[in-house]
Amino acid sequence: MERRTVLKLLALGGVTSGLAGVGISYWPNEGVWNPCVADAIPSRLLEHDLVRAAWEGVDPSLYIDCHTHLVGTGDSDSGIWLNPLMQDPLELTQYVRLQFYLNASCIREEEEGVDRQYVEQLLSMNKTFSKGAKFMLLAFDMRHDQNGQPERQRSAFAIPDKYAAAVVQRYPQRFEWAASIHPYREDCVEALEWAVVHGAKAVKWLPPVMNIDPASSACDRFYAALVKHNIPLLTHAGDEHAVAGVDSQSFGNPQLLRRALDHGVKVIVAHCATKGTNPDIDHPNKGEVENYRLFTRMLDEPRYEKLLYGDVSAILQLNRVGPHIEELLQREEWHSRLLNGSDYPLPGVMPMFSAKSIADMGLLDKRHVAVLVELRKYNPMLYDFVLKRSLRSKGKRFAAGIFETRRVLQ
Repeated sequence: MERRTVLKLLALGGVTSGLAGVGISYWPNEGVWNPCVADAIPSRLLEHDLVRAAWEGVDPSLYIDCHTHLVGTGDSDSGIWLNPLMQDPLELTQYVRLQFYLNASCIREEEEGVDRQYVEQLLSMNKTFSKGAKFMLLAFDMRHDQNGQPERQRSAFAIPDKYAAAVVQRYPQRFEWAASIHPYREDCVEALEWAVVHGAKAVKWLPPVMNIDPASSACDRFYAALVKHNIPLLTHAGDEHAVAGVDSQSFGNPQLLRRALDHGVKVIVAHCATKGTNPDIDHPNKGEVENYRLFTRMLDEPRYEKLLYGDVSAILQLNRVGPHIEELLQREEWHSRLLNGSDYPLPGVMPMFSAKSIADMGLLDKRHVAVLVELRKYNPMLYDFVLKRSLRSKGKRFAAGIFETRRVLQ
């Protein structure tokens, strides 16, 4: 049996079981592996009424996908580091996860240069967007201990700031970038200053994986530096299952971000915290509360009106999609506080999204499903954008301004 076939069987069990229990069917009706169609995207798709309608009211020069991951194996001078466990077939969970990400990115196993191929794929996808649209590429710092020392063997991977900056320097018309700096590092303020000088638009954290307590006083000097330089913090909130190395989901509690907000930091909560539960710090007697509810409660607090935002990346994944989406669509007063991101390469992980399932929920016209499914085979990022722009709930849709993220990412 071929290696790809073995992985396919293993992945079917692993991924579908991970998506189970949310209330709708998770059979991968759009396939298991990304077909990665190499042909140029047909003009009939790019000029389709659904795609044209998606751009109506959106200024492409203000469009920045605020949540685009950089991926690689470090097979160039990028400095990317991958934990060897992710490349060990005996470590099945991590190995299959990496294979899905590489396939989602259309990395050709028979061709050398994974780092190069990944950037080329991003460029190819960007060229099918309206002129001026950009993707913000995310660096990713290692996990650090309480003393600010890197814990390499407990980290899943690392994407250096210098690499992200270098990619943007080569393709400034296509990309922006976000630094990733652990706040416990002794040199965190200096690292931020370097990032600002080199054009970083934000700082990215994944607290449950990076071992960051956003409510710790150890973050204070970094928060002060973010405010000084007017740099937003794009931070994951809610449960994390896409990256290995989570000791506890507690660092994903959105309420821990109050410390940053109270310093005056502009905070963007990734995925609007649409996964998992945490203790309600504000009301301890309530016990566990959905992270999404903790986030939206803070969103409604007047004191955070100019500081707290949410990104809508990954909210249509099958393990997230549900009533939250209807509320986000209908609460138009929140739309000026929402930013678009794709969480690429995840839109290319075929079992994780299903336009048909979203249509079955009544959030998408079933006539649009076939076009979206075909579009995804050519460009998962464009698929993600058009899908979001096509959503409807009680006549409400996402406002065009959600996709003009440059208003926050100056």
